[in-house]
Amino acid sequence: MVTIPPKPWPTGLAEDVEPLVRRVLAPNPSPYTFTGTQTYVVGEAAGPDCAVIDPGPNEEAHIDAIIAAIAGRKVVAIMCTHTHRDHSPAAAPLAALTGAPIVGCAPLVLKSDLPRADEAFDPTYAPGRVLADGEAMRGTGWTLTAVATPGHTSNHLCFALEESGALFTGDHVMGWSTSVVIPPDGDMGDYMASLEKLLAREDVRYHSAHGAAIEKPRQLVRGMIGHRRQRENQILRLLGERARPVCDFIPDMYKGLDERLIPAAEMSVTAHLIDLEKRGMAAREAEVWRTC
Repeated sequence: MVTIPPKPWPTGLAEDVEPLVRRVLAPNPSPYTFTGTQTYVVGEAAGPDCAVIDPGPNEEAHIDAIIAAIAGRKVVAIMCTHTHRDHSPAAAPLAALTGAPIVGCAPLVLKSDLPRADEAFDPTYAPGRVLADGEAMRGTGWTLTAVATPGHTSNHLCFALEESGALFTGDHVMGWSTSVVIPPDGDMGDYMASLEKLLAREDVRYHSAHGAAIEKPRQLVRGMIGHRRQRENQILRLLGERARPVCDFIPDMYKGLDERLIPAAEMSVTAHLIDLEKRGMAAREAEVWRTC
């Protein structure tokens, strides 16, 4: 089980993580966000302009910290990787303060009306421009290109900083834990395809929304793909023993899991089962899953 490191954390501080990138940690630590959500300010420190990636939660102290990290530069774009509540709610108030457009992922359109299906998402997100895969935003000395990576959410994007070879990975690949894929919007098949897409790229490092910079990205992605395949094999083995509801998978698959994370583990198993169902390898009757 991953543990959160002891304080102090650099909450609210503008950290220079590479020549074109500053990082600001939001004050929203939790078992799902690690030490908090990380906002990135991209642009030359002494340059005229910059972009803000994943402005984070609508917390006054965090928005003030982002403004300090911007350091008087023009904000060309406020760019969101996806619309979970810890990533995009500060976009609107930051846009009001800076006059910058909100650019990046599409608004969420859920294909389900299940109760509370949109609970984790930001209903205020309203981009002025949605970036398609391969489209770019540019400023003085920096270029950010959208890389479509659906799976964690259907609208997830990563952003490639062309000048340094870094990739801002949002929640698709994180520096502290594997990403949770939660149906109905999260899709395990899409998530695996997006991991394969990143494996084929040559990014030199990842800056994720949670956790440290990832300096060996392809090695990590290869391990993540292997981990997901291992989980799938565990599920098939357990289904081979007997039909069972989702909750029965957790004790065997997630030994020693923090009780607060059990709902996330159940959603991850469900995402795998739905993917297996689509592939004709599993089926469900009411709340019970079985092999085909």
